Amino acid sequence: MTAGERLAGAPAPMRTWEGAEGVTIAGDCWGDPSGPLVILQHGGGQTRHAWKGAGQTLGAAGYYAVALDARGHGDSEWAPNGQYGQDIMVQDLKAVAAQLATRPVLVGASMGGGVSLVAIGEDHIDCTALVLVDIGPKLEPAGTAKIQEFMSQAPDGFESLEDVAEAIGNYQPHRERPRNLDGLAKNVRLGADGRYHWHWDPRFRTGRRDLNKRQERLEACARNLDLPTLLVRGGLSDVLSEDGAQSFLAMSPQAEYVNVSGAAHMVAGDRNDIFSTAVIDFLQRTVPVGGEPVRAPHEPHPHHEGPEGDLNDVP
Repeated sequence: MTAGERLAGAPAPMRTWEGAEGVTIAGDCWGDPSGPLVILQHGGGQTRHAWKGAGQTLGAAGYYAVALDARGHGDSEWAPNGQYGQDIMVQDLKAVAAQLATRPVLVGASMGGGVSLVAIGEDHIDCTALVLVDIGPKLEPAGTAKIQEFMSQAPDGFESLEDVAEAIGNYQPHRERPRNLDGLAKNVRLGADGRYHWHWDPRFRTGRRDLNKRQERLEACARNLDLPTLLVRGGLSDVLSEDGAQSFLAMSPQAEYVNVSGAAHMVAGDRNDIFSTAVIDFLQRTVPVGGEPVRAPHEPHPHHEGPEGDLNDVP
């Protein structure tokens, strides 16, 4: 099941993989497959297209960048049982990484960062490095509520792409509104009712969330990190505050930190030039092209941290 038909002009995925429980995971790739693998995971309500600029830059620098659509998003399949918790998304990531057969760098924004942190902090995947983008265990409730409010708009769809553009523009007032609406084709699908619907499964939005339990789990994962780690924060972000960033750095003292002024929660989209430069500088020192990663390989021992049970991450 999907939200509807892909619009004309919206690119088809370059590749697909089999995720957990047989769900098809779609993605795009840039660079030489023999280069160090970098898996890019977007935030809730986004798609792989959020990483296009960063992926192209990483590919040009000698890395093999793979941007995934999370289950229930973009061109990936919706979960038949409506499950979109951290646990099942980690299993999707683990399945894709196994098929790519290379130790990856994980780069995750928002929801994708939470998945990455759990995947490494609970030792599900042997990774070479971690980049978290405007996400950490401690978040600002007002900022996450704003994302939920945005995603809850127009449950019955939009009448026109102009209406979609207005909704996105109101959520991102710091960005100049596009004059050409063709780029919006990646964000919506044309339903059988003739209306434009967001690309994601609405059950993702309504899944169980508990910020306190999420924070407890991710704090435990952060304390377990023993690999090169970079935290990138948007200087205008209302989701990850400076206090939240410093809280993470206290738990993971080996982590490096970059604050991107002029960028909000969607850092890579707001200032891709600064973001990509910071990430490549970090990777050239920790996972060099043509060299060995700083972190030696190890045999994973998966386990669960924090309170029992699973929950949907914040977008």
